[in-house]
Amino acid sequence: MSIARKRLSQEESRDAALEAARALLIEAGPQAVTLKAVAARIGRTHANLLHHFGSAAGLQKALAENIGESVTARVGEAILSARDGDRNPREVVDLTFDAFDKQGAGALASWMILSGNRDALDPILDSIHRLVDMIAADHQHDGEALQRETLHLVLMALGDALLGAPMADALGLPRGTARELATEALLAAPLHPDP
Repeated sequence: MSIARKRLSQEESRDAALEAARALLIEAGPQAVTLKAVAARIGRTHANLLHHFGSAAGLQKALAENIGESVTARVGEAILSARDGDRNPREVVDLTFDAFDKQGAGALASWMILSGNRDALDPILDSIHRLVDMIAADHQHDGEALQRETLHLVLMALGDALLGAPMADALGLPRGTARELATEALLAAPLHPDP
């Protein structure tokens, strides 16, 4: 007995593959994000995924772009709302940390670096750069203060995603301590010039 598969448009098929790749990344880590595993997850063929992404590296780069765009959009919205006084800067910290931890950006970034596939990180780095440029255009800040705070927050979030839980445990600190430190640093940052 054959099972009829729903016919998807190219865009729907690509989106389904990226969603499956993201789920595999979160569930089992970056090494689980293979063309074969993604194809099996969405009921498509390996050849179908090759058509959309060209290679496993192409899938990984598309996944990095997908994560980068969705995360920076949410973080950007939170930053602008926090600056307007509608939200607490802790939300910016939580969104950034969650992106690297719960959404898999930290594991993916580390894997790309360690496997020598640094080009796959370009979409994430480009998204962060566009976000900083957008915020800088709308808000005054001292020199490189915004870029420095972005670097600080992203590196803290990446480090926490990779080593935060065992490090906090080893030091006898609550799991959320790195987020508290990042929030304190963000609140103390000289992002606005003196009047």
